[in-house]
Amino acid sequence: MIRGRYDRNRIFSVEQQDELAEKRVAVIGCGGLGGYLVEMLGRLGVGHIVAVDGDVFTESNLNRQLLCNENNLGSHKAIEAGLRMALVNEEVDVTSVCEYLTEENAERILEGCDAVLDGLDSVGSKLMLQRICRKLEIPMVHGAIGGWFGQVTTVFPGNDTLSLIFEEESEVSQEEGNPSFTPAVVAGIQAAEAAKVLLGYEDVLLRKILFIDLFSGEVQRVEL
Repeated sequence: MIRGRYDRNRIFSVEQQDELAEKRVAVIGCGGLGGYLVEMLGRLGVGHIVAVDGDVFTESNLNRQLLCNENNLGSHKAIEAGLRMALVNEEVDVTSVCEYLTEENAERILEGCDAVLDGLDSVGSKLMLQRICRKLEIPMVHGAIGGWFGQVTTVFPGNDTLSLIFEEESEVSQEEGNPSFTPAVVAGIQAAEAAKVLLGYEDVLLRKILFIDLFSGEVQRVEL
């Protein structure tokens, strides 16, 4: 391994950095949250990333989706995740899956994953992801954004934390849209949680949810 690349990751030991290189993490949704998640995980040194998204880039994605640019409109988001990481860190192996995750294809796509990161944009899909992760016994780091606001929690199999904060029929409000900064902040917290999960730290947002208000500058951690 080229040690110089990770010299500034000094919060981790050499052994922990090597451990991250052996981990396999799935990012479900490669748009606003997911693009930043792929970027941060790859720069962190997570060795294997499964980028899952059946969608393609459109012009409305340009304001906030890191992987989107004026030259790749119409391209598959999952493919672009792999191309981006090839430029950033050639040590990272990216498997691009141009499919929407379903309960039918999940076992095939998520086989061998040590953690799953939620970059989805609807409540129904997030609750489905929680069910899938419970069945496959994989830790999940949830994130959601809306306007100035975001939230993050970590869900271990069987906790069903999202069922305490969402109802199946509810939906994430799209009225305020999402600016460029909200997904970056929330994805950063998700990536930090993922690193702690992968390295076995106990101090994670388990049965806790972090609410982020970027307008007021307030962050609140709530016990569930």
